[in-house]
Amino acid sequence: MRFALGFLRLVGKLVLALVALVLIVAAVFAVRYRVWDPDPLDHLYAGADGVLVLGHRGAPEVAPENTIPSFLAALALGADGVELDVVMTADGELVVIHDFEVDRVTDGTGDVREMSLEEVKALDAGSWFSEAHAGTRIPTLGEVFDALPPDVPVNIEIKSVSLGTDGIEKVLAAFVAERDLYDRIVVSSFNPITLWRVKRADADIPTALLYAPDLPTYLAEGWGIPIVLPDALHPEKSMVDAAYVEETHRRGQRVNVWTVNDPAEMERLIELGVDGIITDRPDLLRDVLAETGGK
Repeated sequence: MRFALGFLRLVGKLVLALVALVLIVAAVFAVRYRVWDPDPLDHLYAGADGVLVLGHRGAPEVAPENTIPSFLAALALGADGVELDVVMTADGELVVIHDFEVDRVTDGTGDVREMSLEEVKALDAGSWFSEAHAGTRIPTLGEVFDALPPDVPVNIEIKSVSLGTDGIEKVLAAFVAERDLYDRIVVSSFNPITLWRVKRADADIPTALLYAPDLPTYLAEGWGIPIVLPDALHPEKSMVDAAYVEETHRRGQRVNVWTVNDPAEMERLIELGVDGIITDRPDLLRDVLAETGGK
């Protein structure tokens, strides 16, 4: 009997200690959230006429997605900047591709993360799109920046689906620092832990949290925002209404919406006052902006 009572007292103390720890952690994050001062990301919007136009993987209806021809086509169609995806090869090189597997957009098979850069570079990333683009290669992130004009803003999305990491955040942070790209980029991800690692690697790198209504609740509801403190939010278009834009702007964050290809939806979002729109059709968005005056 005494043993049982002693055990219950011990359990009670442990529960109280756990509750206290949870409250302390919650209080710490609450204080951080209240004093948090997001980066206004003025560098991304300096050249935009109203809403920032970002080509989603470039201009994927004109050229193979996430390739240099696609990014250059997006700019030719009126995009202010481009959105792209990065994955790291087995030998630590950052390459621009949306999927972990190369199967969908090349003539090869396999997981980029298990391939060397040489193996990735041997693949044809253009023939699937058209004969005119046969021989197009998956670019490295460095090659993309070398090909773009020096004032073009770039949204770099890190592909990540787990709590673990292959070290891509540190490699990307080193890349940004080496090229001094702080005033040209924002790093985004659906994974809040990934963004937390980016900030740990380099607190000066601006970040944005991607999310959508079909994700698990803790992601769809933005539970990670007070933890990772992103400078911008990148919601799926259906999540955005006047209250969303107002509340996000009140916190000092930018709102960049994805992926918007319908003219009526573009106009709705422009009227709501979003800061940026990620689209497969930068030419169409540019036309809508001209018709609405960018407001």
